[in-house]
Amino acid sequence: MQTRLAEDIRDTPAGREAGDILRACVHCGFCTATCPTYQLTGDELDGPRGRIYLIKRMLEGAPPSATTRHHLDRCLTCRACETTCPSGVRYGRLADIGRLEIERRVPRARGDRLARALLATVLPRPALFAALLAAGRALRPLLPRSLAAKVLPARPAGGRPAPRHARRMLLLEGCVQPALVPGINAAAARVLDRLGVSLVAAPTAGCCGAVTHHLSREEAALAAMRRNVDAWWPLVDAGAEAIVITASGCGAMVKEYGHLLAQDARYAARAARVSELARDLSEVVAAELDRAGPDRLSAAGVAGPFAFHAPCTLQHALRLRGGVEALLVRLGFTLTDVRDAHLCCGSAGTYSLLQPAMALQLRENKLAALDAGGPTRILTANIGCLGHLQSGTERVVEHWIEAVDRHWPAG
Repeated sequence: MQTRLAEDIRDTPAGREAGDILRACVHCGFCTATCPTYQLTGDELDGPRGRIYLIKRMLEGAPPSATTRHHLDRCLTCRACETTCPSGVRYGRLADIGRLEIERRVPRARGDRLARALLATVLPRPALFAALLAAGRALRPLLPRSLAAKVLPARPAGGRPAPRHARRMLLLEGCVQPALVPGINAAAARVLDRLGVSLVAAPTAGCCGAVTHHLSREEAALAAMRRNVDAWWPLVDAGAEAIVITASGCGAMVKEYGHLLAQDARYAARAARVSELARDLSEVVAAELDRAGPDRLSAAGVAGPFAFHAPCTLQHALRLRGGVEALLVRLGFTLTDVRDAHLCCGSAGTYSLLQPAMALQLRENKLAALDAGGPTRILTANIGCLGHLQSGTERVVEHWIEAVDRHWPAG
C-alpha cells in the first residue's frame, strides 16, 4: 500500500513502524472474514481493512473525527486478522499507534475520560481491586444484574507449596487474578512442584502493563514494564529459568517488552531478555512432562467432556494455537469440538466494560459454540475470558491448570 505520512510523525519511531506496516498491506480483505466485529456489523470500517484505511488517512494528515475514534474503539485487538493475513501485516501494532495518535488529536467526552481513568486506576492495583471486589461481593444482591454478574463469587485457592527445588522459575502473579481467582496461580505452583520446579514471585512486580497500554496510557504502561524488569532482574541473574505466565493476555504483553522498550537505552537489553524468558504456562508444563517421562493422567479418572476456549492472546498474539488442547488430550482429557474457535469471546481486556453491547453479543455467540458439545465444564487460559464467560453461564468456567491440578494422580 502506497502511503506518505505527515511530517510530524514520518521520522519518529512510531511513524517509521507504521509506515512499514502500512506498506505491507495489499488490501486483499482476507482479514475481514475472521474479524469478529465485522461479522457482527457488516460495516467495512468495523473490520481491519477499513480501520487500516482510517489510520492511514490520519497519519497522512487528514483530520480524524469521532467516527474514526468510534471504529477504532470497537476493535477488540484480538489479532485474528494477523493469523489470517497472507502478507504478515502487524495490525495490532498499527492499531496501538493509531489509537495513541487519535488520543493526542481528539479529546474524549468527559464521561468516557472518567470511565477510562477509573479502569486505569483500579485494575492495575491488586490491593485496591481486591478491596473493591470484596465490597462488591458483600453487596452483590443489591447490585444491578449486569454488574452483579461480573462479580464472581469467591473461589478457594488451596495451598501453595513453599519453594523446595533447585530449579526455579518466576511467576507473574497478575493484578486482578490473585483476588478474582487465586486458585489459578496456586494450582500452577502445585503442578510444577510435582514436576520438580518451584515457582517464585518477585514481591515488587505488579501489573504487566496491558491494561494501561490498551487504554492508550502509554507512559503508565511503560512505567509498569520498567518496574517489572527491575523486579525480575535480580532473580534472572540468580538463575531463574523462565518467567511463567498463567494469563495469556499478560503473556502477550510481556512478550512485547523488548519491542516497546527498544528505544530506552537503559532498559532495552534487559527488556529483550525478559521477553525471551517469558513462557505461557502451557509451554512450561508440556516441556516438563517431556522431561519427566511417560507418566500421565488416567483418562478413567477425568470426568468430562470439557470445552476449551482458546483466548485470542493465546492463539493470535502468542501463536500457541492448539497447544493447550494437545496438552489436555495428552493428559487424558476429552475435549468437545468448538466451532469458530478462532473468534473472540468479547472480553478483550477492558473491552467488555467499555463496549458492553458488542461484548455481550460476542459472549453469547461464544457460549453457544462452547455449550454445543455438552461439556461438564469450560476451560480457558486467561482470567479476562474466564470472568467474562462465567458472567453469562451457570456452567463452571475455570483455568485449564485448575482442572489438571484437580485430576493429578495421588502420590
